Amino acid sequence: MVNDTEYIRQAEATRVQVLSEALPYIQQFAGRTVVVKYGGAAMKDHNLKHQVIRDVVFLSCVGLRPILVHGGGPEINSWLDKLGIEPQFKNGLRVTDAPTMDVVEMVLVGRVNKEIVELINQAGGLAVGLCGKDGNLITARPQGQEGIGFVGEVSSVNIKILNTLASNGYIPVVSSVAADETGQAYNINADTVAGEIAAALGAEKLILLTDTRGILKDYKDPSTLIPKVDIPEARELIANGIVSGGMIPKVNCCVRSLAQGVKAAHIIDGRIPHALLLEIFTDVGIGTMILGSQLKK
Repeated sequence: MVNDTEYIRQAEATRVQVLSEALPYIQQFAGRTVVVKYGGAAMKDHNLKHQVIRDVVFLSCVGLRPILVHGGGPEINSWLDKLGIEPQFKNGLRVTDAPTMDVVEMVLVGRVNKEIVELINQAGGLAVGLCGKDGNLITARPQGQEGIGFVGEVSSVNIKILNTLASNGYIPVVSSVAADETGQAYNINADTVAGEIAAALGAEKLILLTDTRGILKDYKDPSTLIPKVDIPEARELIANGIVSGGMIPKVNCCVRSLAQGVKAAHIIDGRIPHALLLEIFTDVGIGTMILGSQLKK
């Protein structure tokens, strides 16, 4: 019984210490915008999903202005399979012909987005679901590669609707579908959408939830995590091959957003419970933070 009591005391002391450590960060970031790209295992695993949602609601409750951007590749694949459409990829991009684009829009905007909105509302937040078409939030343009169909890039961002919602206590949830000037829908990489929205808002932080610890010196060894780099160091890591494969576009996305005024970008492991809170509100953090300058805190 004594051991149980001592364990409870230690657990409570740890909890209080964490709350105390979080205070200066809550004070520093109150009223600031944090753009979170939500995907990977944290989107597929039931328990992780609910933890991420609670963390986003927590951010809102302590005065930050979270904006959630999501993709939904696995669910798109599942529905393509149900409809007898073979998923195809070219140079890492989903080949998006007209029938596939219909499915992408249906799944991302109609199912995944609304599920996230409902989960946030159930957890006590006030979420509003959007895609790039709503309020002319995002204007798309073709990505440009031959043979990939309606894969787009962000041409422009109109932040008015995001500011209106966030300033009134709502949590915008944005799916990565947008249209060009003619109304043609495009599928856009969710990391890219998150980065461009963060840049347009001058966000305090861009946070990419991924299935890796962050930038690793040795991608096979999680203990080689690089906790902090600046833009020149990040570019050097790409040039010398330490950052490779699927991590290259994520790091480039972060660098691009920082160059446009975002204060800090983070690549963190969404498989770790409460990764968002650990990264934002603790002294050590858990992933890689990329800064415009190492002089910044």
